[in-house]
Amino acid sequence: MIHPSHEKTNGRTAQMTSADLIARDRAVVSPAIYRYTDIAFARGEGVFLYDFEGNRYYDMAAGIATMNVGHCHPRVVQAIADQAGRLIHAAAHVGYMAPYVEIVETLRSLMPPPLDVGKALLVNSGSEAVESALKLARAVTGRSMVLAFIDGFHGRPMGALAATGSSSGYRRHLGGLLAGVEHVPYPSCGRCAFGHGPRAPQDCCGQWKAFIQMTLDKLVHPDDLAAILVEPIAGEGGYIVPPDDFLPFLRQVCDRTGALLIVDEVQTGLGRTGRWFAFEHSGIAPDIVALGKAIGGGLPLGGIIARADLMDRWWPAAHGSTFGGNPIACRAGLETIAIMREEGLLENAVRVGARLRQGFEEARPYAPAIGEVRGRGLMVAVDLVDRQGQPLSTDLLKQVIKSLGKHGVVMTKCGPSALRFAPALILTERQADEVVTRVIEVVQGLAA
Repeated sequence: MIHPSHEKTNGRTAQMTSADLIARDRAVVSPAIYRYTDIAFARGEGVFLYDFEGNRYYDMAAGIATMNVGHCHPRVVQAIADQAGRLIHAAAHVGYMAPYVEIVETLRSLMPPPLDVGKALLVNSGSEAVESALKLARAVTGRSMVLAFIDGFHGRPMGALAATGSSSGYRRHLGGLLAGVEHVPYPSCGRCAFGHGPRAPQDCCGQWKAFIQMTLDKLVHPDDLAAILVEPIAGEGGYIVPPDDFLPFLRQVCDRTGALLIVDEVQTGLGRTGRWFAFEHSGIAPDIVALGKAIGGGLPLGGIIARADLMDRWWPAAHGSTFGGNPIACRAGLETIAIMREEGLLENAVRVGARLRQGFEEARPYAPAIGEVRGRGLMVAVDLVDRQGQPLSTDLLKQVIKSLGKHGVVMTKCGPSALRFAPALILTERQADEVVTRVIEVVQGLAA
């Protein structure tokens, strides 16, 4: 068998280079797939990625908050191989498969009441999970309207995109999105939509509450409100941590109007914030939770878990997926959860996330390009600002991220000008310190 980094040329094996692969990619792949870096990945191990020349990179993206136990964890690799030798695919519509049931039982066991006795449905991605949640909410309430948030991101398919409010670029030239979605501002005390920032979340002006109530008074009749869809921490919008009373307030609105509270845990879920699910920090329980990214252990898997009474009102064949709940993805997810439990990775996310934030906070006095530092657990954002303290331009931010790649750190962005840190939850404090040092060196160099 030829190694994936080699190819056959005129009867001899030639080493593939990063440049070769990038050239071939550009010849056949749509430019709609934006690349943050100019790196071609040959393999991954733990918190590191390697290119075809053997260069090593700290991976602060982790497949965009997906590889919770790191790249190619031996136990996850073995679980995938074992399942592949037993059953690759049969489709949940055709019959019953143990991995499907077992991962639903496991995910449900991580939930607080009443979701700990809820029911689930598996799909292929977080975007599909959001679409499934919206479909369920409309079907069982008989209502049409959904309240979503500016700065929220829920995916790119036409239904999920209708609820996404983090960038007009995602909606460019797309006028026929799902009807019935109304947006209100996400409470962001760092850049208050009502002109009262920046301030600490505990000093929030609270105007977002009045705006939601005004929307229900003027635009969306409560009798028509099927659901409120929200990220417990706004991800793509900038890793915005809202005030503590945000989710409890939304829970009250839903209870008062009869609407359903849908929490999008696609990026925040499965331990990233130091709890299995970020909504747990608020002490409330949603009606529906959308899941994706990390639950598949690096393979495509998404799903929704909802109150059993809601799921039981969804009639047979109302929804489904050919590949949703694929046995291999389910086994990878099950092994990932087992590793996280055994290795205390939720506690590690809290400890190492605090170390990351501390490193950047301590650098602010001598690194003026470092703006607000925020996050929870290993979900950390570092704003970059110009000499006037304004968000760094998009072009300069892209330049920073490309330069970080050349200095051995793979990174993505979130919000207007923030570096996004969403590494594997196995990251150590020593590794976090090394990453902080490299990032500050690059940012300082470009600023100079």
